[in-house]
Amino acid sequence: MNLARMILAGAMLAAVPSATLAQQLSTGTVTTIDRINGTIAVRQTQKDTVGANDGGATEQQFKAAPGLLDSVHAGDKVTFSASEIGGKNTITKINRQ
Repeated sequence: MNLARMILAGAMLAAVPSATLAQQLSTGTVTTIDRINGTIAVRQTQKDTVGANDGGATEQQFKAAPGLLDSVHAGDKVTFSASEIGGKNTITKINRQ
C-alpha cells in the first residue's frame, strides 16, 4: 500500500509543473483580431535576449471569448495566459500593458 501511495504522490508532483506552465503569463503584441471567428493572433515577445529585434518572435493564433476580444485592439502590447482547451490554444486572460 505504501508503494502505491508513493507512486501516486510522484505522479501528482509530475503533473503540477505542467499545469503551472499552462497558466504562465506571456507577453506580446496583438497582430490581428477576428471577432467573427473568435480568434486573436499575438506575436510573443522573445524572452532572455539582449539586443534582439523581432526576428526571433513567434506569432501564434488563439481562440478567445468575445469579451476578451473586445478589450484589446491590433497593435496593443499585452500580457496573457493561455491553455489548451478542447484541443485548441485558448486565451483565458488578457490585459493591455
